Amino acid sequence: MQKWHHIFHKSTGLSPYVWAVFYILPFYFIFRSSSMYEVVSGIIMIAVFFICYVLSFISKGWVVYFWTSVQIVVSIAMTLLFGYVYFALFLAFFIGNIQNRIGFFTLYSIHLVTTIVTINYGLLSRNPVFITQLPFVLVSMIAVVLLPVTTYNRNNQDKLQGQLEHANKRISEMVKQEERQRIARDLHDTLGQKLSLIGLKSDLAGKLITKNPTQAISEINDVRQTARSALKEVREMVTQMRGIRLEDELLRIRQLLDAAEIEFILEGNPKLTNTSLITENVLSMCIKEAVTNVVKHSKAEVCHIIIEPSRTDLMIKVQDNGAGISDNNVYFKGHGLQGMRERLEFVNGCMDIVSDQGTTLVIKVPNVFKQADQEANI
Repeated sequence: MQKWHHIFHKSTGLSPYVWAVFYILPFYFIFRSSSMYEVVSGIIMIAVFFICYVLSFISKGWVVYFWTSVQIVVSIAMTLLFGYVYFALFLAFFIGNIQNRIGFFTLYSIHLVTTIVTINYGLLSRNPVFITQLPFVLVSMIAVVLLPVTTYNRNNQDKLQGQLEHANKRISEMVKQEERQRIARDLHDTLGQKLSLIGLKSDLAGKLITKNPTQAISEINDVRQTARSALKEVREMVTQMRGIRLEDELLRIRQLLDAAEIEFILEGNPKLTNTSLITENVLSMCIKEAVTNVVKHSKAEVCHIIIEPSRTDLMIKVQDNGAGISDNNVYFKGHGLQGMRERLEFVNGCMDIVSDQGTTLVIKVPNVFKQADQEANI
């Protein structure tokens, strides 16, 4: 939530002080008066407006609204007495830099109403100063209407851009943290069991080497085979850690299904255009896990993958005509499905399983659309 003293940006640049150069203009309107009292009062009002204008930029909290209110009063007086309406432009610029929503709309409404009333009064009273500068008065009126809103929206856009960059950094850190946890989980699942098995078999071989050398040699061979299997799985895991495109993963899936003598049918375009790389990476790993389960457990003859993109999300179905899922099925109780769900939850995706004349795994993830100006630069 925005704090009460955060009224406007810490820095608005040099533009307010550059505008101060134009403060010489009201003296032209003042010295046209023949009354010394009006000349002195006009000079005092210009000095007061300038001081309040500077104080508004260096103050915080409610004091800002006080100095701005004084400026509005001075602007009204200068318009009524000397026909000088251009202080309204200075106020319009400053009000647009106020970040507090309530404060902005309050001052904007007051300034807009008072400016319209004073200009109409000058026109209805047929003030010759207003009549001679009527085009410039109308331009000033348009600026009073548009300049605060434009400046306010631009500052909000800059603020949102900063928040977006901060959010992207946090997301990047969260992605790294999730990837570390995934690597740790995969290492534990891949190596933990096999290293324990290697340790047990090595101890057993050490005990049997004098009592039963033949059995000891068999255990050592099992240790060698387990070590090779662990090395292979580690290499596969390292390969998975790299960015995986769905299009490339489907080529390996086709090879796997061909080797298992399962017919592979693909519907849809595997080249995803509205999906982020991390989401596509998660999809590739989940589909690979699903097809591996089809090969190992389903006893299917056909594996059907359907890619259905829509405007808001992407849905991928992995269907087989195998034995389906039962409560006693290893496929249903395995840790692979839980890992898939965890990966999909990280990218705001979900997964459903339907067992009817085979098994259908339905994966759904949200799409990410790029803005038009970003796409133009790609």
